[in-house]
Amino acid sequence: MHIWFNGPVVRRLKPYTADPAGSTETHYLFWDSQPVPKLGAGAVTQSGPIAEPSGVVRQEPYSLPPGFTWDTLDTTSTPVLKELCSLLSENYMEEDDNTLRRKFTPEYLKWVLEPPGWQAQWLCGVRVSINHKLVGFISAAPANLRIHDTDRKVAQVNFLCVHRKLRQKRMSPVLIRELTRRVQQQGVSQAIYTAPVVLPTPLSTCRFWHRPLSPRKLMDVNYPGLRLNTNLQLKLHRLPERHKTPGLRPLTREDIPGALNLLQTHFLESGLSPALSPQEAEHWLLPRENVMHSYVVEASDGTGLTDLVSFYTITTQVLNHPLHQQLGEARLLYCVATATDPVDLIEDTLVLAKAVALLFPN
Repeated sequence: MHIWFNGPVVRRLKPYTADPAGSTETHYLFWDSQPVPKLGAGAVTQSGPIAEPSGVVRQEPYSLPPGFTWDTLDTTSTPVLKELCSLLSENYMEEDDNTLRRKFTPEYLKWVLEPPGWQAQWLCGVRVSINHKLVGFISAAPANLRIHDTDRKVAQVNFLCVHRKLRQKRMSPVLIRELTRRVQQQGVSQAIYTAPVVLPTPLSTCRFWHRPLSPRKLMDVNYPGLRLNTNLQLKLHRLPERHKTPGLRPLTREDIPGALNLLQTHFLESGLSPALSPQEAEHWLLPRENVMHSYVVEASDGTGLTDLVSFYTITTQVLNHPLHQQLGEARLLYCVATATDPVDLIEDTLVLAKAVALLFPN
């Protein structure tokens, strides 16, 4: 996770160790011009502003290369939402060997782009002037972070995407600057984003762990990382037919207060965490068909919820394969275990996720 801005930027929570191979000497044409900590600048020992805001916000949009124009996307329009799905599915994320490509659905995008308090002007698109084709996009959604003992309103940036044929025009920095301008117009000075590479400078880091649920199908499509023989993969990743935790059930709207209380207590263990409102908890936790799945465990004496686990599903398109067309993928979002063994709760989540994945059409 990274944070940037033209405004009071929160310093890193703890020192970040740069790559000893020399990544501190890398020059970043765009990020070196931004008010963010520099890689290798030394340990940060306190939290606080990097720079105070000037109070002056640019009113005019930034200039695009000739032949392109800005557009604020209306995601309440079905045709516009489908157009955005096409742009992201075809240009956002793809394996280097052209075998797998992320596939976006309208339901998933509405969930991510329209949380409580979302701003239409933060859905920033670029179109070709002549035919109005959508060729670029960047978005932000409002969020509240608790950083140590301080709550800050930030913009959560996502889906920076430029059409693959236009990536030599350096359109990404312009998209970032324009979104920054629009966010600042709403009085928000901090923005966070995630990236799969080290950029100046991480506020926090995490590691993704992949756990095959259907190893035979994944090996059929040459999914990265699966190199063992089929029988061994099937043995290693075999799961029970049913979950083992008594009382584990889907979350309902009535469970939101108890689930939020579990999350808030859990978040106190971290120096950096979301500060969710009841409305945000409802948005991010309530089950949504083909998108969001949340489960809770209620105490046997009926005194409240003891455990919570949630995951969301995404679809990956399989390219150039004679048998398989797409894969379902579950991504763990929240896991809080106070009465159940965490290992057992995660194993039950795998069982539930596999059942959901089997519902994805091939």
